[in-house]
Amino acid sequence: MQKKIGFLSFGHWQAARGSQTRTAQESLLQAIDLAVAAEEIGIDGAYFRVHHFARQAAAPFPVLAAIAARTKRIEFGTAVVDMRYENPLYMAEEAAATDLIGDGRLQLGISRGSPEPAERGWEAFGYDSGEDLSGADLARTHTELFRAAIKGAGIAKADLKMTGMSGRLAIQPQSAGLPERIWWGAGTRKTAVWTAEHGMNLMSSTLLSEDTGVPFSELQAEQIQLYRDAWKAAGWQHEPRVSVSRSVMPIVDDVDRMYFGARDGSDQDQVGYLGGGIARFGKSYIGAPDVIAAELAKDQAVLDADTLLLTVPNQLGVEYNAKLLKTIADHIAPAIGWKRAELQLA
Repeated sequence: MQKKIGFLSFGHWQAARGSQTRTAQESLLQAIDLAVAAEEIGIDGAYFRVHHFARQAAAPFPVLAAIAARTKRIEFGTAVVDMRYENPLYMAEEAAATDLIGDGRLQLGISRGSPEPAERGWEAFGYDSGEDLSGADLARTHTELFRAAIKGAGIAKADLKMTGMSGRLAIQPQSAGLPERIWWGAGTRKTAVWTAEHGMNLMSSTLLSEDTGVPFSELQAEQIQLYRDAWKAAGWQHEPRVSVSRSVMPIVDDVDRMYFGARDGSDQDQVGYLGGGIARFGKSYIGAPDVIAAELAKDQAVLDADTLLLTVPNQLGVEYNAKLLKTIADHIAPAIGWKRAELQLA
């Protein structure tokens, strides 16, 4: 499969010094503009993280629908939607409608989600997880119903007086192909295997909530291989997709140096605690484009994945992030086997 690259925005906004996204409105409108700019550069995807009770992107579908309407080629999606908070049937309607607007370009990353500012915040949304303190079972239950709905399963009993028919009604609208464009954000090797067994694409982030002592890229490459082995064993008929995320900050001018120069060449994997357990965090790639290109070309997980998601500092604005993406597209991404979209069409 052809290598793809996309950007991943957390949608931060804050009225702080230097912030170009001082309000939620600025963050949302700039998300749309950056997706348009990325498509013009030749980037393949625009992805957004979803968080609740924080000054970050929370409701993805209005933004994704706007991107769908303003672009022609670029994929757009999430990385990831926290399924603990979602009404799976309403989400099925929104996802299908958004995908239809975008002519089948929605790539929807979902998962249990990461730690949130609110304690058991999904309960404020009306979903009780009982003794399941992490909400993991709730997220998977919501996911099961959501996936059944987008596949056209009968959900609600038909009213014979209204419809003249018996049986069960499916959620409308439906969008063909959407069920094969659902990704699960897996933080461990075990969850990656579960993802394959359930026929979802694999979305792996810049951290894994386990540590075996090997470098992050090797641990993530092992996760990807276990996923692909499990996919093959499950007997699915279509080819799965795998994405990994990286923080890549090329330094080409004084503005880049002001923001990121102090960290140039100093970043390594980090091991810490997340959600009560040990986690390994991947390094950031910061420095001259040719140096980053050489380093990324040795990152086994980046090479093994078909899609690389590049985290962007969205608070620095559209112009800065478009420049960052163009530098990566021109001078770094070719080192991992990527080709610009328009060249694929030539």
